[in-house]
Amino acid sequence: MLHSLSARCLRRHGLRRWYSALPSNAYTNGDPSNPAVSSTPDVPSDQRNALDSALREMLQQEEKHLAVMNKLQLQHNVRPTIFAEVAKVAGFGLGAVTALMGKESAMACTEAVETVIGEHYDDQLKEMAQLAQDHASVPLLQDVIREFRDDELEHLDTAVKNFAQRAPAHALLSTVVGAGCKIAIELCKRV
Repeated sequence: MLHSLSARCLRRHGLRRWYSALPSNAYTNGDPSNPAVSSTPDVPSDQRNALDSALREMLQQEEKHLAVMNKLQLQHNVRPTIFAEVAKVAGFGLGAVTALMGKESAMACTEAVETVIGEHYDDQLKEMAQLAQDHASVPLLQDVIREFRDDELEHLDTAVKNFAQRAPAHALLSTVVGAGCKIAIELCKRV
């Protein structure tokens, strides 16, 4: 009924020709065998290789971050959070779910996570600026935090370059992921 009402309204106002030319009609009234509405273009191998290479580099950096942070915990007698295993599972699950949603969603997840982590590292650097600098470990730790922050912001740039903002419901996904990361950080700092 709504469709026939719309058609009558369009005929009455002389807009029928305009309506039939709308690009979105290819999806609603078009030929399903038309490749423009039934398939997706192949990603050129050079683009795919560049993304694969960037993701491998990101993984290597994250593995280094984890190894260094584990050594820092031992060096400074810092008890790991009781949520460490939960955080690992949640992080893996979040990555897997957004990857299943598509490349852009995975990149949007990366964008949100790295934004929060970059802010967290900045907060740590501000707190550390108030520490006495007379022990060699303090300036070194500050340099390590800066290095890791810069790595995370590079990951953020990679996500943006790979169309994070084209993800379906980008704003909602980013808000939820970012809020979840902030909550996780606060919980892990306290327990």
